[in-house]
Amino acid sequence: MSFLILVRHGQSIWNLEKKFTGWVDIDLTKKGKSEAEKAGLLIKKENIKIDFYYSSLQLRANNTLKIILKALNDKRNFTRAWQLNERHYGALTGLNKAEVSKKIGEDKVYEFRRSWDIRPEALNVESPFHPINIETYKKIPKELLPDTESLKDTYERVLKYFEKEIKEKLINKNVLISAHGNSIRALCKYLFNLDNKQISNLEIPTGNPLIIELNENLKISNCKYLDKERAKDLVVF
Repeated sequence: MSFLILVRHGQSIWNLEKKFTGWVDIDLTKKGKSEAEKAGLLIKKENIKIDFYYSSLQLRANNTLKIILKALNDKRNFTRAWQLNERHYGALTGLNKAEVSKKIGEDKVYEFRRSWDIRPEALNVESPFHPINIETYKKIPKELLPDTESLKDTYERVLKYFEKEIKEKLINKNVLISAHGNSIRALCKYLFNLDNKQISNLEIPTGNPLIIELNENLKISNCKYLDKERAKDLVVF
């Protein structure tokens, strides 16, 4: 038996401002830091020894994990991987969701946000929001930096990394991943064997640990959100 704990970062500044964030490296709000602290305390109550920690390359996920580690009194380092980054929202990046809805319609925005394989228009490489112009990603080969992504694109990069770097570590070991709404949705699609329609309905709350219990064959035997007041439906459980 092993445990995989998935935590979407706490509320970010652009979450609060209702902007499409994607790969822009935005930090947490005061509320987001509080959510991360509560997440850490809830995890601590479970008395689970965590063997490996992972996060994306992005500030909001990194700082969420640092706050969790402090709550756990754990001073170990964690692995940062760009493959666990949020989905890239292309030309929508930095735009207010409500304003975009007024301009192109709520149905179109929903399609961009929730469809499986539809990408928004690519973000211009001259934009300050393009990964090529963000210091966080300077060490990543330019050909790997996206201009836009669908959920399918996000799923493929997240799953490739998970299977190569994380999956084997879950054999009798426990792993915590601090990441993003869409990278966690991608993992849930794989772990819960969700179809493309089910994944479109899956909501991931900020700063609420999802604990997944796995058997010796790495199949889910149980799962739960630790903050029951802020839990979302798990589609299959």
